[in-house]
Amino acid sequence: MPQVMEFKLPDLGEGLTEAEIVRWLVAVGDVVAIDQPVVEVETAKAMVEVPCPYGGVVTARFGAEGEELPVGAPLITVAVGAESLPQAPADETGDSGDQPRPLIGYGTDHSRPARRRRVRPVTAEVSAPATVPVTVPAAVPAAAPVAAPAAVGTAGPVPVISPLVRKLAKDHGVDLRALRGSGPEGLILRADVEAALAARRTAEAAPAPAPAAAAAGERVPLKGLRGVVAEKLSRSRREIPDATCWVDADATELMAARAAMNAAAGPKISVLALLARICTAALARYPELNSTVDLAANEIVRLPSVHLGFAAQTERGLVVPVVRDAQDRNPESLSAEFARLTELARSGKLAPADLTGGTFTLNNYGVFGVDGSTPIINHPEAAMLGVGRIMAKPWVHQGQLAVRQVVQLSLTFDHRVCDGGTAGGFLRYVADCVESPAVLLRSL
Repeated sequence: MPQVMEFKLPDLGEGLTEAEIVRWLVAVGDVVAIDQPVVEVETAKAMVEVPCPYGGVVTARFGAEGEELPVGAPLITVAVGAESLPQAPADETGDSGDQPRPLIGYGTDHSRPARRRRVRPVTAEVSAPATVPVTVPAAVPAAAPVAAPAAVGTAGPVPVISPLVRKLAKDHGVDLRALRGSGPEGLILRADVEAALAARRTAEAAPAPAPAAAAAGERVPLKGLRGVVAEKLSRSRREIPDATCWVDADATELMAARAAMNAAAGPKISVLALLARICTAALARYPELNSTVDLAANEIVRLPSVHLGFAAQTERGLVVPVVRDAQDRNPESLSAEFARLTELARSGKLAPADLTGGTFTLNNYGVFGVDGSTPIINHPEAAMLGVGRIMAKPWVHQGQLAVRQVVQLSLTFDHRVCDGGTAGGFLRYVADCVESPAVLLRSL
């Protein structure tokens, strides 16, 4: 008899608690091999294909495409050792008692409780949820204000005897010709003026008619990657007292050095790789900026290695892959790693570990055709170097006005970990290396 095994959504690492089903890779009745990917899910950090640790016949799938499942919820059941489709799927709430073997590359810590919710198994046909009509109540007209007395349009002298009534009307801007007197033969009395003033106040206090409801705009769920980015940026703004300094630098010599390096045989070197190498040298001189703040212990933690994050724009949004131990890499190695991680980011195949653990971020927003920016620090890091576009500009070089390749560099830093002198020293060293790459060679 075949044994039905239940495979649950594994802990994908880095504290993630849920994932959204993007695409099923198998159907009920399919035969799967051990470690064959069965579903593609999107976590808050990356798109991941989840392999199944069992081999056999798929008897049930749990969750529809677009649905979020918590870690520990059933994904599929597999009849192990079956040669044909079993008669009935396993109970969706049951637990087989057999633990799948650990999946390579995913977290295995199940000590924390996962959020649970009942998930219906997917059948061959999934009916769309019924649309619940919403009845919008008709607008209730506001109570009509008390109308002022109708205009009389009296010709000739106004029937007013009392000078006090005339003064009261003049002080409050009441047109006596528009009033109908209540006294003998239409005489306008003080009470008539006060009634007109009361009617005016009532009309002014009445609420204006409600405008027609504006057309509802498009609503985009703030979840997945966008939701995590929003929360991380909000937390950065709440916790980090950041400051920004910037400087223009002449990058002509740096671009010439890159051209000379790429003219030789071997892999091409990117501008980003050269800037990254400059950053790691600058962080060796100013380690305060390669740190984080431990609020619980009220301590600044200076980190031993530079795990360099870099901003990469993808169809899913902005992600920040991390180059591990960047301080130990030369420009050629950095170029290769940037290219590898960028390709994975654009194809949505970055692993969660590729997007976490950064200690310093390099943000080349110049690729968008802009000169400067004041970026938000990538929490919990302490600093970010921004690089604008490199373009030809007038520049005084060796006492003469010339056209040079100029770039704006900006440093946003956590003011808790250092003061302006340290931040300025770091940025000035980076600018000096950009203007004269020999400065970097002397520091190696």
